[in-house]
Amino acid sequence: MCLLVSVIIGIMTGAVITMVVRYFETPETSSVYEFLALSAGAFLAYVAAIVLLFRAWPLEDIHEINETKLILLLAMVFSGMFLTYFAGRQIKGGIELKNPVVAMSIAVLTFQGVALLLVHFFLRQHHTGWAEGLGFDRNPSQSLLIGIGAGILVLYPVLRLNELCFHLFERLTLHPQEQQAVEILRQANTFLGRAVSFVGTVLIAPAGEEILFRGVLYPWAKRKFSQSAALWGTALLFGFIHVNLSSFIPLTLLAVILVLLYEYTGNLLAPIAVHCVFNGANFIALFYQQK
Repeated sequence: MCLLVSVIIGIMTGAVITMVVRYFETPETSSVYEFLALSAGAFLAYVAAIVLLFRAWPLEDIHEINETKLILLLAMVFSGMFLTYFAGRQIKGGIELKNPVVAMSIAVLTFQGVALLLVHFFLRQHHTGWAEGLGFDRNPSQSLLIGIGAGILVLYPVLRLNELCFHLFERLTLHPQEQQAVEILRQANTFLGRAVSFVGTVLIAPAGEEILFRGVLYPWAKRKFSQSAALWGTALLFGFIHVNLSSFIPLTLLAVILVLLYEYTGNLLAPIAVHCVFNGANFIALFYQQK
């Protein structure tokens, strides 16, 4: 739970970084010093919250939480949100970035990148390493091959289901939209943009998401609740965080498959490989659609 809250705060920190970049893309409508002061205050509040979270006080058992530290944590988070809100009001024309490469880089670094960094400290706190904690030392070659094969096998059914869901929601006049990451990939029409997008979506994002969801959250939920609750809970959360109506069911199904594969192999390399194949196929399809 501590790790999940930290990742969420990392995403909020990414929003502050996005606002700073966006501010300098637009004509200044307010004092730059006022804007930077608000943004710096929000950034420092979020960083302080993450540091406090990783100090030696558990969030796993609510009865063991130090009330003073909890109040301090909430104060930091809400102060950051308060300052972020007022910093955003200084920006003219919204906070969406014009440059898709920069938007992709910030999104990947502040979600998957922060997750990878925090998992390192999480494993250290539990006195284990990457290989032992995530099963990387259990038949790595075999697990990687199984993952690649499974990725190829599930690719068409999941993509087909995604297409069916998209058309279904269109018929229901729910007006489904493409995932933001897909829209960014469509706009990345330079070699640098495509290279950054490839590294972010095909390599970093699968590793970060699998380590967080299947490597950390699933085992934690399995110990706290039950295997079925952990499987469906983390799968639904995985579908939800992509914030896309038509992709929710296909991605939830994919997450279930990834958990089952992790259980079968005992090595996180297998679901990472499936995720890389899935994202890689989508990347290649979008690349050729732009030609």
